[in-house]
Amino acid sequence: MKKMNIMVIFGGKSGEHEISLISAASILRAMDKNKYNIITIGITKKGIWKLYEGPIDEIENGNWEEIADRAERKEGFKNRMSLLPTGEDNGIVTLSNGKTEKIDVIFPVLHGPFGEDGTIQGLFEMMNIPYVGAGVLASSVAMDKGIAKKLLQADGIPQAKYDVIRFKQYKQDKTGIIEKIEDYFEYPVFIKPANMGSSVGITKAHNRKELKGAIELAGEHDRKIVIEENIGGREIECAVLGNDDPIASLPAEIIPTAEFYDYHDKYIAGTTRFVVPADLPEDTTEKVRDTAIKVYKLLDCTGLARVDFFIEDGTDRILLNEVNTMPGFTKISMYPKMMDVTGIKYEDLIDRLIALAIERFNERN
Repeated sequence: MKKMNIMVIFGGKSGEHEISLISAASILRAMDKNKYNIITIGITKKGIWKLYEGPIDEIENGNWEEIADRAERKEGFKNRMSLLPTGEDNGIVTLSNGKTEKIDVIFPVLHGPFGEDGTIQGLFEMMNIPYVGAGVLASSVAMDKGIAKKLLQADGIPQAKYDVIRFKQYKQDKTGIIEKIEDYFEYPVFIKPANMGSSVGITKAHNRKELKGAIELAGEHDRKIVIEENIGGREIECAVLGNDDPIASLPAEIIPTAEFYDYHDKYIAGTTRFVVPADLPEDTTEKVRDTAIKVYKLLDCTGLARVDFFIEDGTDRILLNEVNTMPGFTKISMYPKMMDVTGIKYEDLIDRLIALAIERFNERN
């Protein structure tokens, strides 16, 4: 059987660059080399695309770029690549030797802006190449928490109270914006960049001083900032897989050791507890799964997404938190772990995502 040419892209310009490296290394180790001929492309933080042909471990630890640069200097060529809009040929040309390869599927293991927000998905659409994950619309809408919340609110999806401000607006009238927030919310409140993931730039503010600092921090990452009420309750996640007929995993629960599941707790301290599957009543489990699928379809997601919820203390209300269209994808990340307890192993999950990319491409063409 002829191997499929799969292009795996990692890195990127977003603040989640390092997380992408870890996810990509895990996927590359698990991909079946008997089925796939893998072409590995790294994107630097400056946005330069480089063909990488070194060890997988050097991706995870961040040394891949230096290795690619050394190869470039040694061979005396620009170790870069470009996609060609060649129609049915789905071409990729490596500028090191002028070789052109047909790409069957692109697997963009990119988190955050410039990778999960519809920008690179639009490029793949123009190149006429199948790719793993959500399309342009679903990627861009899910990435923008403010837009996603407004759209899902219109469809009656229960959520925490929220508001959206522009950082430019805040700089022009700091006192007025702060007073507006304090009139609408009670402390503590969560402050988030509208377009960012992995808890980057998120702060839980307990007073006015912390609120000002939180807005300044979020403004470093995005021009739009989301303010959310604090929900006392359990943090629940659910993985969704599929195109027009998606399935939802058994949910999982996150039990953070800090006040909330922040970047430090996710990727540095590693002290957060996970309960997979979550210990929930059967009817609550099914409601979470049904709501996750409903949200997935409302945003027109394809491939995969992780849908995050709160279950509020006292009321047991299930409230949507956010949707991630390219969640962390190491073997110990929540999305693969939830799919695993639902009966889909990591290696099989990768195969399914590639098949779903081809299915979606064929339906559109």
